[in-house]
Amino acid sequence: MNTHSVEISRYNAARDRDRWDELVSRSTQGTLLHYRAYMDYHSDRFADCSLMALDGDRLVAVLPACIINGELFSHAGLTYGGWLTDARHVTGNTMLDIIEAMCRWMAGEGINTLHYKAVPHIYHRAPAQDDLYALWRHRATVEAMNLSATVDVRAGEQPPFNRGSVSSVHHARRAGVTVNRSDDWAAFWQILNDLLDERYGARPVHSLDEIIRLAADFPEDIMLLTATAPDGEMLGGTVLYLSPTVAHCQYIATTGRGRQLRVLPLVMSEAYEVARSRGCRYLDYGTSNERGGTVLNASLLDQKARLGGRGVAYTTLRLTI
Repeated sequence: MNTHSVEISRYNAARDRDRWDELVSRSTQGTLLHYRAYMDYHSDRFADCSLMALDGDRLVAVLPACIINGELFSHAGLTYGGWLTDARHVTGNTMLDIIEAMCRWMAGEGINTLHYKAVPHIYHRAPAQDDLYALWRHRATVEAMNLSATVDVRAGEQPPFNRGSVSSVHHARRAGVTVNRSDDWAAFWQILNDLLDERYGARPVHSLDEIIRLAADFPEDIMLLTATAPDGEMLGGTVLYLSPTVAHCQYIATTGRGRQLRVLPLVMSEAYEVARSRGCRYLDYGTSNERGGTVLNASLLDQKARLGGRGVAYTTLRLTI
C-alpha cells in the first residue's frame, strides 16, 4: 500500500453500517463504544463525520468522528475515538499513508483542525500505537491528557487492594451486604444522579432511557453490579463496560448508608472477579480529572489507588493542517 492507493470516504449509514461494524469487530482497538448501535444513540446531539480508509475495495480502518463548528472531533461523544485498524493490513507505514490521506481529505473539505482522542493502549488487543507516531510526524500536539486508575487483573486471584480496602470488604460482608448483577437501572440511576448533583452539580452523561437502551443492545457488554443491604436497600454499585481487554467502570456511585457500610471495595472486588471471568487483562476505574486533565481530583485518585489502581493516560491530540 502507498499513500496514493489509500482513499478516505465519509461514512454513510444506509450503505456502510454493516461493513463498519465488521471492521470494528476484527480491529485491534475496537470496543463496544465504536459499534454503530452505541455511537448512534446520541446522533441527535452530534453531526456524524466518521471516516473510512480504503485500499481499493478493502476497508482497512475506520475513524469514529463528528464535526463541530467546522472542526473534526474523534469523537466528542465518546471517551476515546481514534483510527481503528485491521491488524492484517495496517502497519506503521500504512498508518502514515492513512493520516496523509486523511489530511488531504480534510483539506478538500475545508477542515483544518482534528481533535483526536486516541484509544488508550489498555484497550489494544495487540500493540497498535502507529497512529500516535503518524500524527506526531504531522506535527500534532497534545491537547489534553486525563489520568485513569487501572488494575492489572493478571496480578492474582485477589485484587491488589491496600489493607484498609481489604478490611472494608470484610466489614461490608459481616454487615450482610451482597453484590450481584442487577437490572434495576432506575434505582441505581437515582443514586448516581443524587451523588453527582450533591458533589459536582452534574448529571450522568447518559439519561436513564439511554442507558437502558444501550444495555438492551449490548447485554453481554454492559453490566450493572449493585450492593444490597440485608433489608433489600440498594447501597450503590458500578456500571461495567466490558471489552476484550478491559472491564471499565463507566459509573460508580454509593449512598450515604453505603459509604457508612464501606461497600465500594466489595463492589470493586466483584468487578475484579467479573474482569477475570471474562478474560480481561485490566479493570479500569476511570479518570479523575477536570478541564482537559489540568485539574486532578487528588482524593478521588487516592481512593482508586487504595483499590490497586495505577496510572494510564487518556490522551487527546490536536492536528492542524
